[in-house]
Amino acid sequence: MQFEFMWVTLVVTVFSAVIIICLERLIPYTPDQRLFRDGFMNDFVWYSLVQSYVLGLVIFGLIGEIDSSTSFHRIHVLRDLPILGQVVILLIVHDLYIYWFHRLQHKSALLWRLHEAHHSTVDVDWLSGSRSHALEIFINQTVEFLPIVLLASPEVAVIKGCVDAVWGMYIHANIDVRSGVLQKVLNGPEMHRWHHATDDVAHNRNFSTKIALWDWLFGTAYLPNRQKPSGFGIGDDFPKTYISQHVYAFRPLDPERDTTRA
Repeated sequence: MQFEFMWVTLVVTVFSAVIIICLERLIPYTPDQRLFRDGFMNDFVWYSLVQSYVLGLVIFGLIGEIDSSTSFHRIHVLRDLPILGQVVILLIVHDLYIYWFHRLQHKSALLWRLHEAHHSTVDVDWLSGSRSHALEIFINQTVEFLPIVLLASPEVAVIKGCVDAVWGMYIHANIDVRSGVLQKVLNGPEMHRWHHATDDVAHNRNFSTKIALWDWLFGTAYLPNRQKPSGFGIGDDFPKTYISQHVYAFRPLDPERDTTRA
């Protein structure tokens, strides 16, 4: 059953990517943005394929070791619920964690070092979400999938991974989306592109990933009417290649400059 779920979710993820790419061509937010923009192969090959595969092995290997040495898997409070109920509960709980951890990354000079790669692309599109430092992904996905593997049904991890991938592509997509009141609840490109903006008015705004309600509840929402960001990225001095982007995170710490840049 889990193997079948994996194939289905893989097809859903690839099909969603194709649809989003087509929508970027049909109704672009930034009309002159290229599909094969600068850094495309770096993000697609090294971040999306190589890093995702290797970290998947490492993270689930670590969780497997924890699972084999504990008795958490015997707790059936969550596992006894319907699959959909398990997915919804874990989506909400993890999304709230990500909101607050994301805010902390923009406040802490040290944690910003692991997050700045994600903000370095000047062309925000369906692939931009994949550019994240390996240590950042290791922390977040371990926190995310540890309770899923230990407490939920096996299918939930596969479904949750698919939702993460599709939603990550969607909120970064170069699509001119106007979802109206729905943006008060569910996050989309219209708010998340402002999170990547260089404009001062968007500084420390729109931290939500899937549930936009967190930003509206905790006072970090920013969604101007029909106005567009003036640009994206964190500066031309950021390295261009996968290895150099990872090594750059370990340069001498400058709390004032790093926090300002965040």
